[in-house]
Amino acid sequence: MLRRLHPEQPDTFAFTPANQAWAEAQMTKYPKGRQASAIIPLLWRAQEQEGWLSRPAIEHVSEMLGLAYIRGLEVATFYFMFQLQPVGSVAHIQICGTTTCMICGAEDLVSVCKERIAQNPHELSADGKFSWEEVECLGACANAPMAQIGKDYYEDLTAENFGKLLDALAKGDVPVPGPQQGRYAAEPASGLTSLTQHDSGKTRYNASAQLAVDIGDTVKRIDGTEVPLLAPWQGKPGKAANAAAKPKKAAPAKTPAKAAAAAAETPAKGPGKKPRTMKAPRKSGADDLKLIKGVGPKLETMLQGMGFFHFDQIAKWGAAEVAWVDENLEGFKGRVSRDNWVDQAQKLAAGEETAFAAKARKDGRYDGES
Repeated sequence: MLRRLHPEQPDTFAFTPANQAWAEAQMTKYPKGRQASAIIPLLWRAQEQEGWLSRPAIEHVSEMLGLAYIRGLEVATFYFMFQLQPVGSVAHIQICGTTTCMICGAEDLVSVCKERIAQNPHELSADGKFSWEEVECLGACANAPMAQIGKDYYEDLTAENFGKLLDALAKGDVPVPGPQQGRYAAEPASGLTSLTQHDSGKTRYNASAQLAVDIGDTVKRIDGTEVPLLAPWQGKPGKAANAAAKPKKAAPAKTPAKAAAAAAETPAKGPGKKPRTMKAPRKSGADDLKLIKGVGPKLETMLQGMGFFHFDQIAKWGAAEVAWVDENLEGFKGRVSRDNWVDQAQKLAAGEETAFAAKARKDGRYDGES
C-alpha cells in the first residue's frame, strides 16, 4: 500500500515541555552516537500528542536525533501504526478485515463506519470526532469480528453493538473493552464444554479487559499534561531497586485517620505543592470519593490515608496540587489529571451530578481503578 504524507500540513511542530523532557530522556537510553535508535518511541510520542504524524513532526524528531529528514520519513511511512493524516479527535476505529472477521461480519462493521463516520477510510466524520480504516489481522480470531479502538480491542461485534459503542464514545464515555456479547474471554460462544471449573468468577473481566479498565486510557492520547516519566537508567533508581536496597518489615495497617496524620507530617516529594489535608473526615462523614470517575475502593482508601475525605478538598486543587498528588499516588500516578478529578469534584461539591456518579448510584457499582 502506498503511504504518502497528507496534502495539508501544519507550519510547525514542537513537543510540549513534558513530552520534550520525556523524549530527551529516551535518547539517553542508547550509547553515544546511537540516539537514532529512539526514533520509533519519539515518533509515537509525537503522534500521541497530536493524534497523527505531520511532516513538521517527523522533521522535528529527525533533527533531535541528528538524522536526515528522509530517514525519519522512511520509518514513518513504513510502519502502519503511524497515522499520516488527521484522525478523529475522539477515536480512530480500526476494523479487522482479514478472513475470520470477514466471514463473521466485518463487512457489517465497515458499513456502519461508512454510514456513521465517513464514506472512505481515513476521512474525518462531519463533527471531526471519528475516523476509520480497515486493517489486516489483529489476532483476535476467536472473538471475530473485532475492532481496535484507541489502545484496546472490542470483540464479538455486531452492527448493533458496534453502533452503541460509537454512541458511547461520542458522549465521552469509555466502553469496557473485550467481548461485547457476554463472553468472559475466548471460550466457545456456545458455552464451555471442558475446563468448566475456572476462576472467571473471581474477577469481573478477563485479564486484558480488566487491565484496560484499571488503566482507563483506551482512547485518551498524551496531551502534555502528564508528569514526565522518570528515567531509571539516568541514575534514578526505580521502586524495585529502592525496595532491594532498604528491606522493610511489614508494618501494621493504619486506620485512615492515623494514615492521614502521618501523611500530614510527611514533607512533599516530587513536583508541585502538597494540598491541605485533614486528620479525619468531618462529623457528617467522609464523602463517597468513588463517585469520581477513576476512583475505586483502593484509591479511595489511599486518598483517605493521605488526608483527603471530601469533594470540596479535591475541588480546590490547582495545577501545583494536582501535580503533587499525581506524583504521590503510588501505582496510580497521573490519575488525577488524566480523569479530571478536580472538575468532577467541583460539580459534586456543588451538589451537581455527573454522568458517572449518576450511573454509579443507579447501578450500585463503580468502574474506578478496580
